Amino acid sequence: MNSRSIFLKSFRVLLLPFAVLYGLIVKFRNKCFDKKWFASSHFNFPIICVGNLAVGGTGKSPMVEYLINLLEPDFKIATLSRGYKRKTKGYALANEYTTAVEIGDEPMQFYLKHPNISVAVGEERIVAIPYLLQDCPDLQAIILDDAYQHRTVNAGFNILLSDYRNLYVHDFFLPTGDLRDEKVSANKADVIVVTKCPADLSLNKKETVLTELKALPHQKVFFTTIKYGIPYHIYDHAVTHKITQEDEVLLVCGIANPKPLKDFLLKNTQTYYQLDFSDHHIFTIDDLKEIVQYFETIQEPNKIILTTEKDAVRLIKFKDELANIPLFVIPISPLFLFNEGPQFDKMLVNFVRNFTFNPES
Repeated sequence: MNSRSIFLKSFRVLLLPFAVLYGLIVKFRNKCFDKKWFASSHFNFPIICVGNLAVGGTGKSPMVEYLINLLEPDFKIATLSRGYKRKTKGYALANEYTTAVEIGDEPMQFYLKHPNISVAVGEERIVAIPYLLQDCPDLQAIILDDAYQHRTVNAGFNILLSDYRNLYVHDFFLPTGDLRDEKVSANKADVIVVTKCPADLSLNKKETVLTELKALPHQKVFFTTIKYGIPYHIYDHAVTHKITQEDEVLLVCGIANPKPLKDFLLKNTQTYYQLDFSDHHIFTIDDLKEIVQYFETIQEPNKIILTTEKDAVRLIKFKDELANIPLFVIPISPLFLFNEGPQFDKMLVNFVRNFTFNPES
């Protein structure tokens, strides 16, 4: 651990009184929902919720995309997100003229990669869902992105994600820790997915995590690692570039947790350089100039710029400026360990296909 990490950790400990206060507020709010003092609505419709108890990157977007790929062939589906850091408010349904500024980067990513599904945003899910069902009357399922902590909508199937290196059971409330909801909220999950595991996770380590999580009898725990795909050119997806040990890579990213990607590049390239931006950063022309200037200082012939799919939707607007730049996008997806992917898939497909309305669930 470097000196900066030690300083940040020590500083967060000093914020413990604020974390305790925040925790009390969260617990009171949850108690109000439990006692039905605050209303929570059920819909007679298959709704799948994907989320976590902590802030930061646990792999929500890749999991939503996994569900899209799983369900889209057989069902008419939609995603509903908050649209974090968008410049608009209220409900909106993506169309051919929509930009990431209007709906946010993750929803834009879903729309660009999956044009046959409906992609909507709305801060208040309880308001947005009826609008979405009205706009798309043939829908058969809705995937709620990053909505686990929102109690106003009671989804029919809840998927809780937790980072292998920062399990919620060992975490604490913000700002000392990363929790934005209390640990007991994990009890409402139908499935718990431990994300970003080492690809070679042993059975002994798996059992240790299962013991720590103490899942309830009705809950199934899955383990996933990150699978990196072959990078494709930001403007021509048919042009690809397989990462090799000969490559020198300039990594440009503004995501919550870039460490797994950096570890991947450290292992699979000759050298990588990095330009880090804040999560959901809106790139400007000055940022672009900085990126191009940095790239031009790299002298090796086998060089590319690499970015994430989330960042790509915020860079794609610079088509003229990037016309002759080898800017590639690396796709990622969750890979289920211990051959348990088919079991997960079956649970989700069966939920949608055999959905039964239970207002007390």
